Amino acid sequence: MDSDMSATPPAGRGAAPATVVIDDDGTVIAWTRAAEGLLGYRASEVVGRSGAVLLTPGDHRERLSAWTREYGHLDRWSGLAEARHSAGHPVMLHLQGHRLTTPVGRPTWVVSARPASMGAPGGSVVEPLIQRSPVAMWIWDRELRCVWRNVRAWALQEFLLTSPDDVPGRDDAPALGNEEVRRVLRRVLDDGAPVVDNEVHWPSSDGLGQRTLSISIFRLEGVDGGPVGVCSLAIDVTQSLARERLAMLVEASARIGTSLDVRQTAQELADYAVPALADYAAVDLVEPMLPDQTPVERPGGMEVGVPVFRRAGAASISPGLPESPWARGEAVFVPPDSPWTRVLSTGRAHFEPEMDTSPGTWLDHDPARARTVRLLGMHSLMIVPLRARGETLGVTAFVRSRNPAPFTRDDLLLAEELAARAALSLDSAHRYTRERTAALALQRNLLPRRLCDGGALDVAYRYLPSGAHGGVGGDWYDTIPLSGGRIALVVGDVTGHGINAAATMGRIRTAVRTLAYMDMPPGELLTQLDNLISRLHEQDVGADGAPLPTLGSTCLYAVYDPATRRCTMATAGHPPPAVVGPDGRVAFLAGPTGPPVGLNLEATHDSFDVELPPGTLLALYTDGLIERRQDDLDTGMARLRAALADYADLPLERLCTGVIDVMVGGRAAEDDVALLVARTR
Repeated sequence: MDSDMSATPPAGRGAAPATVVIDDDGTVIAWTRAAEGLLGYRASEVVGRSGAVLLTPGDHRERLSAWTREYGHLDRWSGLAEARHSAGHPVMLHLQGHRLTTPVGRPTWVVSARPASMGAPGGSVVEPLIQRSPVAMWIWDRELRCVWRNVRAWALQEFLLTSPDDVPGRDDAPALGNEEVRRVLRRVLDDGAPVVDNEVHWPSSDGLGQRTLSISIFRLEGVDGGPVGVCSLAIDVTQSLARERLAMLVEASARIGTSLDVRQTAQELADYAVPALADYAAVDLVEPMLPDQTPVERPGGMEVGVPVFRRAGAASISPGLPESPWARGEAVFVPPDSPWTRVLSTGRAHFEPEMDTSPGTWLDHDPARARTVRLLGMHSLMIVPLRARGETLGVTAFVRSRNPAPFTRDDLLLAEELAARAALSLDSAHRYTRERTAALALQRNLLPRRLCDGGALDVAYRYLPSGAHGGVGGDWYDTIPLSGGRIALVVGDVTGHGINAAATMGRIRTAVRTLAYMDMPPGELLTQLDNLISRLHEQDVGADGAPLPTLGSTCLYAVYDPATRRCTMATAGHPPPAVVGPDGRVAFLAGPTGPPVGLNLEATHDSFDVELPPGTLLALYTDGLIERRQDDLDTGMARLRAALADYADLPLERLCTGVIDVMVGGRAAEDDVALLVARTR
């Protein structure tokens, strides 16, 4: 090891180095008084003898050979070595060697030695850099005693030594006061594998939290190649915790609010907080946040003004959630004087780094929580409001039990930031759920509750809402009884999704029924429908007076006459119907197709008819049944042909179920699916 890796200690800098002269046979030929003071041997005990007497026990011959191979050809060298004191204990030395040549031509080395605790010679250029480095440095011998440290390491002695009296070089000076780091030092010394960026935490001397050191450790090897100790480097990274918290918030933004589901968002908040911040976290929302729950019946005698929560999310480091007396979805009642009530009413967090569980606190009025707190040793508590857009949506509780460190003010700031971000996601999910519920109610009321078969057909249907658009779309179906025993079958698909598509679907379905009762042929009906819907669109304007986007619709309208067994139909941009004959053969009817209705194209639509023998199956559907993102329409129609052929003989309800299973399977539908099937009697 080069001498530049050493540094002068705060004391002992002026001591003279010990000097030894060794010939090329390894025999000591000169020995100074300083060498006697350093290693305890008198000159008479070592001069004329092999230098191996100065080495610690081991394979002396191999160690000398290793030194010769590494340094014997150099005119100047330096490094570390472990020598044996006359008293028998090892001494770590920093050596510098210079080659001399005697008059007879034999090489000789002058070796100066200093204790490693005294570092490099006072003239080292690197010494002041190492001493003033922000990186703390220690050197430990093979007994894990501290033999040297720089100025920064002295400043950190409260973390790494048991007391300020532990002076480097003392025989009883211990290694690190932290047992975990002591084990790491020993492992590095034994196997030589370095440790990089190992974080170790200590309570701060000011009592305001923890300090964190990033420690790297590597083995020191002597001039003979053997281990002589270890060197540890440490950086105080406490200030970098702010960056760590920022990274946590960035990660939380990606993990909390991944869906527009209130319960899932609440659970994501709890899951992220454990164990990153707390041993246990619970998210309790006010009742209006979960409108689909049965209203809570308050226990007898409970005041009306006392809040009632719903447990929406919970997570724990312990399996089975032993901290939570309430399961997700259950009502959570709190006493009027509890921190939960105060947080909800004030909108300010409750911070209790050391929980007061003594008699006379709010826990006396909440026996379920009191039992859990004392049983599990909960000792630190934070309750943070979930506020968004001026409203308090609920509260989140963070608890520590197994982690002995109490919450700090920094932890409270982090918890409040997590809660604020989660609250925005919860509010968005709540608004979406409320609007989606209204849209679904509208759509359910606009679709037919039951279908009329007119006595001429057996009919069945399936409607499958899109999983990608909240289940609200513009697909629709209908059967309309007409005069003379005839019956009309209709399937349509409004462009887009959401409440506007559902409202447009309702208008078109009403218009179709009105025109159907006027007994128009299918082609003429679609032409009139196009004109009517186009005029309605022209009247639609937004709050700013600008026209609203036009929503077109595909449509297939068919009229079956049981007297003639003829089915007359017309299509407006809609997929062709499928017919399964009595012999089981499946065909798609390819007639004239007009453009979708409502686009104000002033186009006409032509009718075409087909005969349907008894037992013929007619299948009308929307494009969501045959379309897949990765397939073309021909592939989808081929799959539908095969499914209809397989299930054609089944009762219509089972046929619908089988076809939907084949075409959609267990995946969420990419688009709304409407399927209307009819079998002639």
